[in-house]
Formats: sequence, structure tokens, C-alpha cells
Amino acid sequence: MVQADTILYNGVIWRGLDEGTAEALAIWGNKVLAAGSNDEMLSLRGEHTKLIDLKGQFATPGLNDAHLHLISIGLTLNWIDATPKAAPTLDSLLQAIKEQAAKTPPGTWIRARGYDQTKLDVGRHPHKSELDAVAPEHPVMVTRACGHVSIFNSAAFRLAGIDEATPVPEGGLIEQKNGVLTGMVAETAQGLVRAAIPKATTEEMIDAIDAAGNMLLSYGITSVMDAAVGMLSGFDEIRAYNLAKLRGKLPVRAWLVLLGDPGVSIVPQCHEAGLVSGVGDDMLTIGAVKLFLDGSAGGRTAWMTKPYLGDDNTTGVQILSDAELEALVLDAHGKGYQLACHAIGDAAIEQLITAYEKALAAMPDADRRHRIEHCGFSTDAQHRRMVKAGIYPCPQQVFIYDFGDAYIKVLGEERALSSYPLKTWKELGFKPATGSDSPVCHPNPFPNIYSMLTRKTGKGTVMDARERVTIEEALQVYTEHGAFSQKLENVKGKLVPGQVADIAVFSRNMLTATPEEILNDTQCNLTIRGGEVVFVRDTQQ
Repeated sequence: MVQADTILYNGVIWRGLDEGTAEALAIWGNKVLAAGSNDEMLSLRGEHTKLIDLKGQFATPGLNDAHLHLISIGLTLNWIDATPKAAPTLDSLLQAIKEQAAKTPPGTWIRARGYDQTKLDVGRHPHKSELDAVAPEHPVMVTRACGHVSIFNSAAFRLAGIDEATPVPEGGLIEQKNGVLTGMVAETAQGLVRAAIPKATTEEMIDAIDAAGNMLLSYGITSVMDAAVGMLSGFDEIRAYNLAKLRGKLPVRAWLVLLGDPGVSIVPQCHEAGLVSGVGDDMLTIGAVKLFLDGSAGGRTAWMTKPYLGDDNTTGVQILSDAELEALVLDAHGKGYQLACHAIGDAAIEQLITAYEKALAAMPDADRRHRIEHCGFSTDAQHRRMVKAGIYPCPQQVFIYDFGDAYIKVLGEERALSSYPLKTWKELGFKPATGSDSPVCHPNPFPNIYSMLTRKTGKGTVMDARERVTIEEALQVYTEHGAFSQKLENVKGKLVPGQVADIAVFSRNMLTATPEEILNDTQCNLTIRGGEVVFVRDTQQ
């Protein structure tokens, strides 16, 4: 009889939506051996079996953040925190920049991330002149939470060689008012200024992967999708990931999505090296190809069919022409790649569905699972086409919590409230995953789960209660559906025999807790990845 390497017992172990709960679970090697009652599992105990008494705690499969930016999380840990919680006023943000400048050598870049102009006390973006006043001798970049808009100061523009006469790249914005730069740069134009920022070295990226991954483990997250590998340092990011894995500095399972945008794509190099979708192992896998079609709704750059509220009549930013997008999608599809492209506004989603449909018609594949990342403002007609073509939405439900009120401000209630329709997608059979898009939002999973259960924003606004799901459905979204989105549902996502033993143990039974208790009073106490304990909270020792 096989003897277990590890047995978890005396707990409430949620194995999956269909599987329900068990008292105990046995692990052999790096996989689940069996689950059942305490007595049944303890009968598999051998001389060297490790026993973990859960003491009544609640366990789930390891969570899967199906859309974030792992290297960026690690690198931004040392940036100024510009989120509304840390810097609720413009003055507090400027003061943080001023303090950083006082202890940083002149000429060194100062970077901040996380502001939301709709939540700042002034109700607008910072201005270049305000950054100049607090850091005249340092180039400064303050990036909006979404990552699609940044504010730069004069020193940054000088370093990048940008002035009022600089041509604006297609799909970008360099804002001027009265013929003067305001500091705001959006979408593709950000690359012009960011080119002046020293690229992260391989060693810095390895350390970032390690630091970010360990933080994620503390939340019970054992798997991630890195949503734009190549955006920071090109193909060297592939090298960094592989070296991190070799050195034991890859704490979470990573599914890598390759940046495919024109001019910065790493797809040709990856394809030449044989790195196509599915190549890799349980820890590091080549996933899909990423193209950006538009921006963010809160930043008013997501591409909509109808204008945003306001007097500028803008419908957002279209980054690629139809012909260019369709050629890029067809090329990646033909090379054997799954695609996971960024489209938030309904116009961008329409453009992407059409491109996917044409590629699938030219080279049919019944199970390619092309994804629409975010898919925030999709329509019923688009859903019907997606079902027919086998196209899947991959949303971030925490956007409702963090940005729902901003959506109402820029779009109005009629369009905003029904965004990210999780219940509708589930009923259509899409198996939608969820993620944080971190560092856009914090990777803490509890606001994400709270959003799925309540459809409430951080301020308490209810964003269409019809789209609420149950806690069991929310956990399925965070586990099984995350694995499905990566075509790895036979590898992970459930605690069933043969799947990897990735387990998160929480302080509270989420099946019986209120949404508020999950949001405010729940933490991950223990994380197991592949049968090995990789995180223990101090209170457990």
C-alpha cells in the first residue's frame, strides 16, 4: 500500500465545486493522493509521513491569479506608493515625492504608482509643473493605477528628448494644453519617455520574481499568469524566469504571456527558440501571445463605441488598425500560439472577436481558447459570438471593488453598472477566471472575492446585484477556472488525486463567513506548493 508523504487532517478542505469538502487529504510526492475522513487518510500514514493538523481551519486549492505582472510587482515594491490609501490627496503624493528627492542623488529617477485621479481630492491628474516644484533635479514618473497613463516632469521629458513638437505615435497621447505639455502621456506614447529609464538587469528581475512570488504565497496564491513578458526588458525576461527557476527563486507556478505588440514583440525570438504555447513544465510554462488593443476605462482610454462623459467627445484609444491586428493574430495563431489580448471597451472587444473569428476560420482549432483579457464592457451580441467561436473572457473582478465608482464617473451608470458580468459569463459556460492585474490592483485575493460575492465597490456602490455569485462559485473562479484559462485544468485547480498538491489554508471558513468577514478578517496561514510547505504565517508557529 502506498504511504503518504504528508497528511493534512482535522480541517475543512474544499476540493472543488463538484467535489465539496473533506476532513483530510493525503499527498504523495508533489501530487494529491487521496481525500476523505480523518481515519481514512491517517490509515495511509507511514513511518516518515509528515502530519499537519489543520485544527479546524479552512483549506482550498492554491489560488490562481490569472492575470498579473509578476516582475513588475517585484520591481515596484520599492517605488512610492501612490494608491488612494497611501496618498489620498495630491499634497500627500507630492510630499512623498519631495521626501524621496531629498534622499536620492540628483538625476536619479523617482517613480510612483497607483494614483487614481477620480479618487484624488482635486479630482484630476497631477500636473508636470507640480512635479517640477517638488523634484526639479530628478526625472519623475507617476503612473496611474491602470498603468496606461503616466505623468512625467520636465526633467523626464528632457532626458527622453520630448517636447511640444514631438510627433505622437499612433495609439498614443502626449497631452498639451494651450500649446504646453501637461505631463500626461498615455498608451503607446509612454514608451518614448520610458526609453530613458534604465532597464532592469537580469539579476534585478530575478530578485523581483522571488520577492513578488513570496508575497503572493502569503495570500495563498500558488499560480500566476504574467500578462506581458517582454514589456520591461524584452527577451531577457525569458532568461530571467528560467534562471530564477534554476536557482530556486521562482516561488509560484508561472504561465508566461509573450508581448507581441509591433516594434517590441518577443514572439519572433521565442518562436525561433521553439517556445510556443504549452512548452515547459508544471512550474514554468509558455502561455499565450499578448496584444494591446486599447487602454483603461478609468483612464478614459479604453476604446468605446460611444463617447465618455465630458465635453471632449473622446471614445478612448484605438491602438491597432483592423488590418494590423488581424495580421498579427493570424500570424500568432498560425504559429500555434494561444492569444490573450487586452481589450476593455466594447469597440476593442468587437475588433478582437472579429480578428479571432477570422484566424479560426482560416485555421480551425476547436480548443485553442483564445482569451480576451479584461473584457470589461462586452455586449450580449458579442457574448453569443464568443460562445460560438470558443473565445473566453478573462476578467479581474477586483476592478469592480477598486474602480467601479470611477467607471460610473466617466461612463455613467447605464454603461458602468453592468461591467464585468461574472454571473452572465458563468451561465454562458465561459469558465471565467479572475486576477488582480497587479500592480494595477493589489494581489490580495479577499477584495476580489468580496467583489464577486457582493458586486460592491470600495465605497459600497452596488454594481448590478444580478451578477453576484456564491462563495463556492467564487472559489471555483479563483482555482479551477484559472487553470482552465491556461489549458492546465488536468494539472491543477482542484484537490483531486493526480493533480498537483497546491493548497492554501485560511484563518476563516469562507463557506460560512459573511462577505465582510472575508474582506476584513481573513488571512492565509499556510501555503503548500507541490506538497511542500512554502509559507507559514508567524501565528502558526
